[in-house]
Amino acid sequence: MTSTTQTRIRPGTLLHASGGPRYAVALTVDAIGTGLLRPFLLLYGVMVLRLSAPEAGIAMAVGIVVGLLCMPAVGRWLDRGARSTVVAASMLVRVLGVVLLLATPEGSAELFTMAALFLGVGNQTWPAAHAALVATVAHGRERDAALAAGRALRNAGLGAGALLATVCLAGGTTALRSLAVVTALAYLVAAALTWSVRVHARPASPAAVVAEGGGGGAESAPRMGALLAANVIYAFCLNVPEIALPLVLVTQMHASPMWPAVIFVANTVLVVTLQVPVTVLLSRFPRRSVLVVAGAVLTASYLGFLAAVSIGHGWAAPAVAVVSVLCTFGEIIYAGSATALVTALAPAHALGRVLARFQLSTGFGLAVSPAALTALAPHGPVALWGGLAAGTLLAACAVAA
Repeated sequence: MTSTTQTRIRPGTLLHASGGPRYAVALTVDAIGTGLLRPFLLLYGVMVLRLSAPEAGIAMAVGIVVGLLCMPAVGRWLDRGARSTVVAASMLVRVLGVVLLLATPEGSAELFTMAALFLGVGNQTWPAAHAALVATVAHGRERDAALAAGRALRNAGLGAGALLATVCLAGGTTALRSLAVVTALAYLVAAALTWSVRVHARPASPAAVVAEGGGGGAESAPRMGALLAANVIYAFCLNVPEIALPLVLVTQMHASPMWPAVIFVANTVLVVTLQVPVTVLLSRFPRRSVLVVAGAVLTASYLGFLAAVSIGHGWAAPAVAVVSVLCTFGEIIYAGSATALVTALAPAHALGRVLARFQLSTGFGLAVSPAALTALAPHGPVALWGGLAAGTLLAACAVAA
């Protein structure tokens, strides 16, 4: 494939590679619905159901854990050829979760936990199912661009939904209940549209194994223990704008809450606008090399944060905001190469199981990173940013090896 082919993908081709117009609409509706409720689920438990913050937090954590535990079964389902069915199921499961949420009376931690469980299962199932669907309708570098487009579209929908929900929150508990109703309807519409796409893969023979850079073993999926372990550390970058930077800026540096908000909005805008162009631009290089570069950029950004917080409170917050742009570029490079590399390495007969294992590593990283970041932060900037830099650099070396 020539450089021109790798770095130029027409919008029509990209739309087809992403699953077609109906699937794109389904992704948009699903993302907006998710943005309406997901960032405010804890508030729903506290404000509407009158639960304590620890009770609501534990329920949400249970949902994440159970969702991850379901991934092996999801992988086997995908390997039997299911594609759009699994994506639609991930949306329908969340409909059930929202219905349970609306039916939960005040003070019922048990029902809130059940609702969070179904929402967690749907949220954890969706990424692997979506990647498998895209890998079925697109191949090569078009598939990489389609995965990047899906992420950009989802981030745009999540941002739009969260912005709309923020405006509506002035209505108090009534607004939160209304947002939950709209979320359920959005999931239902998205599931129906996804079901209508009807993408199904023929279960592949174990002998039909295709891996990036050469053939792979026909008996099982390739060994990816080091890659999956490294991905746990890489995934920390996804929570840096939402957890680490607000924690440092507001509670330690006593900066205005405006700065975390500006950083979060900038992160979202950059991901939405640059995810596809950057992924396509870097498609001239091997995916593994690009993932190593992502680790290097993230490491440099963490060291940049370490330097920024030490220059004095007057300039520290603006410096952190500037460095956050570098961190976002690292996130974009990582997101555009990690899933693409895994789908390229996975044998056709084990694509679902490999993607499920990858989602397990990503989900685990996202689940433990809040606790890790909040535990490191009180020990000072060197412990937080130095620890992140060292861990990410080690992960990049593992990917390179």
